[in-house]
Amino acid sequence: MLLEHIYRTVFVYFLVLVVIRMMGKREIGQLSPFDFVVAIIIAELAAIPMEATDEPLWNSILPLVILGLLEVVMSYATLFSRTLRCIVCGRPQVIIKSGQLLRNEMRKARYNLDDLLGQLRDKGIVDVGEVEFAVLETSGKLSVILKSQYRPVTPADLGISTPYEGLPTVLVMDGSVIGENLKEVNLDENWLNEQLRERGLEPKKVLLATLGTDGRLFVNEK
Repeated sequence: MLLEHIYRTVFVYFLVLVVIRMMGKREIGQLSPFDFVVAIIIAELAAIPMEATDEPLWNSILPLVILGLLEVVMSYATLFSRTLRCIVCGRPQVIIKSGQLLRNEMRKARYNLDDLLGQLRDKGIVDVGEVEFAVLETSGKLSVILKSQYRPVTPADLGISTPYEGLPTVLVMDGSVIGENLKEVNLDENWLNEQLRERGLEPKKVLLATLGTDGRLFVNEK
Protein backbone atom coordinates (compact mmCIF):
# COMPACT_ATOMS: atom_id res chain seq x y z
CA MET A 1 0.00 0.00 0.00
CA LEU A 2 2.81 2.39 0.92
CA LEU A 3 4.69 1.59 -2.29
CA GLU A 4 1.55 2.29 -4.33
CA HIS A 5 1.20 5.73 -2.73
CA ILE A 6 4.86 6.48 -3.47
CA TYR A 7 4.53 5.24 -7.06
CA ARG A 8 1.39 7.28 -7.71
CA THR A 9 2.86 10.43 -6.15
CA VAL A 10 6.10 10.23 -8.13
CA PHE A 11 4.28 9.43 -11.38
CA VAL A 12 1.77 12.27 -10.97
CA TYR A 13 4.55 14.68 -10.02
CA PHE A 14 6.45 14.12 -13.27
CA LEU A 15 3.25 14.07 -15.32
CA VAL A 16 2.13 17.44 -13.91
CA LEU A 17 5.64 18.78 -14.47
CA VAL A 18 5.41 17.84 -18.16
CA VAL A 19 1.92 19.33 -18.52
CA ILE A 20 2.95 22.61 -16.86
CA ARG A 21 6.03 22.83 -19.11
CA MET A 22 3.70 22.38 -22.09
CA MET A 23 1.83 25.50 -20.95
CA GLY A 24 4.88 27.64 -21.74
CA LYS A 25 7.10 30.07 -19.85
CA ARG A 26 4.62 32.71 -18.78
CA GLU A 27 4.61 33.95 -15.20
CA ILE A 28 1.61 33.30 -12.96
CA GLY A 29 0.62 36.96 -13.25
CA GLN A 30 0.67 36.69 -17.04
CA LEU A 31 -1.68 33.72 -17.29
CA SER A 32 -4.87 34.31 -19.25
CA PRO A 33 -8.20 33.39 -17.60
CA PHE A 34 -8.19 30.17 -19.65
CA ASP A 35 -4.67 29.28 -18.46
CA PHE A 36 -5.62 30.02 -14.86
CA VAL A 37 -8.70 27.78 -15.00
CA VAL A 38 -6.65 24.97 -16.57
CA ALA A 39 -4.03 25.29 -13.80
CA ILE A 40 -6.70 24.98 -11.10
CA ILE A 41 -8.26 21.93 -12.76
CA ILE A 42 -4.85 20.32 -13.14
CA ALA A 43 -4.19 20.79 -9.43
CA GLU A 44 -7.53 19.16 -8.56
CA LEU A 45 -7.01 16.23 -10.95
CA ALA A 46 -3.46 15.66 -9.72
CA ALA A 47 -4.66 15.22 -6.14
CA ILE A 48 -7.20 12.49 -7.00
CA PRO A 49 -4.84 9.57 -7.88
CA MET A 50 -2.65 10.30 -4.83
CA GLU A 51 -5.64 10.07 -2.46
CA ALA A 52 -7.98 7.56 -4.08
CA THR A 53 -5.74 4.53 -4.53
CA ASP A 54 -8.77 2.35 -5.31
CA GLU A 55 -9.37 4.35 -8.50
CA PRO A 56 -7.46 3.36 -11.66
CA LEU A 57 -4.55 5.73 -12.32
CA TRP A 58 -5.67 6.33 -15.90
CA ASN A 59 -8.91 7.94 -14.70
CA SER A 60 -6.89 11.02 -13.76
CA ILE A 61 -4.00 10.71 -16.18
CA LEU A 62 -6.20 10.92 -19.29
CA PRO A 63 -7.95 14.21 -18.27
CA LEU A 64 -4.57 15.71 -17.33
CA VAL A 65 -3.09 14.87 -20.74
CA ILE A 66 -6.20 16.13 -22.56
CA LEU A 67 -6.07 19.42 -20.63
CA GLY A 68 -2.40 19.83 -21.47
CA LEU A 69 -3.04 19.22 -25.17
CA LEU A 70 -6.07 21.54 -25.11
CA GLU A 71 -3.90 24.28 -23.59
CA VAL A 72 -1.30 23.86 -26.34
CA VAL A 73 -3.98 23.95 -29.06
CA MET A 74 -5.59 27.08 -27.58
CA SER A 75 -2.19 28.76 -27.27
CA TYR A 76 -1.50 28.18 -30.97
CA ALA A 77 -5.03 29.24 -31.92
CA THR A 78 -4.73 32.55 -30.02
CA LEU A 79 -1.30 33.04 -31.57
CA PHE A 80 -2.81 33.23 -35.06
CA SER A 81 -6.28 34.63 -34.33
CA ARG A 82 -6.55 38.12 -32.85
CA THR A 83 -10.33 37.74 -32.41
CA LEU A 84 -9.92 34.55 -30.37
CA ARG A 85 -7.06 36.15 -28.43
CA CYS A 86 -9.30 39.06 -27.46
CA ILE A 87 -12.06 36.67 -26.36
CA VAL A 88 -9.77 34.43 -24.30
CA CYS A 89 -7.23 36.96 -22.98
CA GLY A 90 -9.15 40.24 -23.16
CA ARG A 91 -7.86 43.64 -24.30
CA PRO A 92 -5.55 46.16 -22.62
CA GLN A 93 -7.44 49.20 -21.31
CA VAL A 94 -6.20 52.78 -21.03
CA ILE A 95 -6.95 53.91 -17.46
CA ILE A 96 -5.12 57.25 -17.46
CA LYS A 97 -4.66 59.54 -20.46
CA SER A 98 -2.75 62.84 -20.30
CA GLY A 99 -2.94 62.85 -16.52
CA GLN A 100 -6.73 62.32 -16.44
CA LEU A 101 -8.51 59.27 -15.04
CA LEU A 102 -10.81 57.52 -17.52
CA ARG A 103 -13.58 56.54 -15.13
CA ASN A 104 -15.65 54.66 -17.73
CA GLU A 105 -12.72 52.37 -18.58
CA MET A 106 -12.12 51.76 -14.88
CA ARG A 107 -15.77 50.75 -14.43
CA LYS A 108 -15.58 48.35 -17.38
CA ALA A 109 -12.53 46.69 -15.84
CA ARG A 110 -14.03 46.85 -12.31
CA TYR A 111 -10.77 48.51 -11.32
CA ASN A 112 -11.03 50.75 -8.26
CA LEU A 113 -8.99 53.78 -7.23
CA ASP A 114 -7.26 51.96 -4.37
CA ASP A 115 -5.89 49.37 -6.81
CA LEU A 116 -4.78 52.10 -9.21
CA LEU A 117 -3.05 54.25 -6.60
CA GLY A 118 -1.42 51.18 -5.05
CA GLN A 119 0.07 50.08 -8.37
CA LEU A 120 1.24 53.62 -9.11
CA ARG A 121 2.97 53.83 -5.71
CA ASP A 122 4.58 50.47 -6.43
CA LYS A 123 6.22 52.16 -9.44
CA GLY A 124 7.29 55.17 -7.36
CA ILE A 125 4.57 57.48 -8.70
CA VAL A 126 2.42 59.48 -6.26
CA ASP A 127 1.01 62.15 -8.58
CA VAL A 128 -1.49 61.01 -11.22
CA GLY A 129 -0.84 64.28 -13.07
CA GLU A 130 2.68 63.06 -13.96
CA VAL A 131 1.30 60.13 -15.96
CA GLU A 132 0.89 60.42 -19.73
CA PHE A 133 -0.66 56.97 -20.16
CA ALA A 134 -1.48 54.12 -17.79
CA VAL A 135 -2.61 50.89 -19.41
CA LEU A 136 -4.20 47.99 -17.54
CA GLU A 137 -2.75 44.94 -19.29
CA THR A 138 -4.60 41.67 -19.81
CA SER A 139 -2.46 40.13 -17.04
CA GLY A 140 -3.79 42.69 -14.53
CA LYS A 141 -0.50 44.59 -14.37
CA LEU A 142 -0.42 48.35 -14.86
CA SER A 143 1.95 49.75 -17.50
CA VAL A 144 2.79 53.42 -16.93
CA ILE A 145 4.33 55.97 -19.30
CA LEU A 146 5.28 59.24 -17.60
CA LYS A 147 4.98 62.63 -19.23
CA SER A 148 8.23 63.59 -20.95
CA GLN A 149 9.13 66.25 -18.35
CA TYR A 150 8.94 63.69 -15.53
CA ARG A 151 10.97 60.89 -17.14
CA PRO A 152 14.54 60.22 -15.94
CA VAL A 153 17.25 61.89 -18.01
CA THR A 154 19.13 59.49 -20.29
CA PRO A 155 22.50 59.84 -22.09
CA ALA A 156 20.55 60.24 -25.33
CA ASP A 157 18.76 63.29 -23.88
CA LEU A 158 22.14 64.88 -23.14
CA GLY A 159 23.60 63.91 -26.52
CA ILE A 160 26.17 61.61 -24.93
CA SER A 161 27.25 58.52 -26.87
CA THR A 162 27.72 55.33 -24.87
CA PRO A 163 29.61 52.13 -25.75
CA TYR A 164 27.78 48.90 -26.53
CA GLU A 165 27.29 46.81 -23.40
CA GLY A 166 25.42 43.67 -24.40
CA LEU A 167 25.19 40.59 -22.22
CA PRO A 168 28.21 38.75 -20.77
CA THR A 169 28.80 35.24 -22.06
CA VAL A 170 28.78 32.51 -19.42
CA LEU A 171 31.83 30.29 -19.92
CA VAL A 172 31.84 28.27 -16.67
CA MET A 173 28.92 27.53 -14.39
CA ASP A 174 29.11 25.38 -11.27
CA GLY A 175 32.48 24.00 -12.36
CA SER A 176 31.27 22.94 -15.82
CA VAL A 177 32.68 24.52 -19.00
CA ILE A 178 29.96 25.59 -21.44
CA GLY A 179 31.55 24.67 -24.76
CA GLU A 180 28.87 26.09 -27.04
CA ASN A 181 29.27 29.53 -25.45
CA LEU A 182 33.03 29.39 -26.00
CA LYS A 183 32.45 28.66 -29.69
CA GLU A 184 30.06 31.61 -29.96
CA VAL A 185 32.84 34.01 -28.91
CA ASN A 186 35.43 32.19 -31.09
CA LEU A 187 37.42 30.83 -28.14
CA ASP A 188 38.33 27.35 -26.93
CA GLU A 189 38.97 25.51 -23.69
CA ASN A 190 42.74 25.93 -24.02
CA TRP A 191 42.33 29.71 -23.84
CA LEU A 192 39.96 29.40 -20.89
CA ASN A 193 42.25 27.00 -19.00
CA GLU A 194 45.19 29.35 -19.55
CA GLN A 195 43.22 32.30 -18.18
CA LEU A 196 42.16 30.31 -15.13
CA ARG A 197 45.69 29.00 -14.50
CA GLU A 198 46.92 32.59 -14.31
CA ARG A 199 44.48 32.98 -11.42
CA GLY A 200 45.58 29.71 -9.83
CA LEU A 201 42.29 28.00 -10.70
CA GLU A 202 40.84 25.23 -12.79
CA PRO A 203 37.27 24.95 -14.16
CA LYS A 204 35.98 22.60 -11.45
CA LYS A 205 36.94 25.18 -8.78
CA VAL A 206 35.01 27.98 -10.50
CA LEU A 207 31.46 28.84 -9.51
CA LEU A 208 30.90 31.30 -12.37
CA ALA A 209 33.08 32.71 -15.14
CA THR A 210 31.73 35.20 -17.67
CA LEU A 211 33.26 37.11 -20.57
CA GLY A 212 32.06 40.67 -21.06
CA THR A 213 31.63 42.31 -24.45
CA ASP A 214 34.65 44.47 -23.57
CA GLY A 215 36.81 41.32 -23.35
CA ARG A 216 37.12 41.29 -19.56
CA LEU A 217 36.89 37.90 -17.85
CA PHE A 218 35.00 37.76 -14.56
CA VAL A 219 35.75 34.74 -12.36
CA ASN A 220 34.01 33.81 -9.12
CA GLU A 221 35.70 30.97 -7.24
CA LYS A 222 33.64 28.33 -5.45
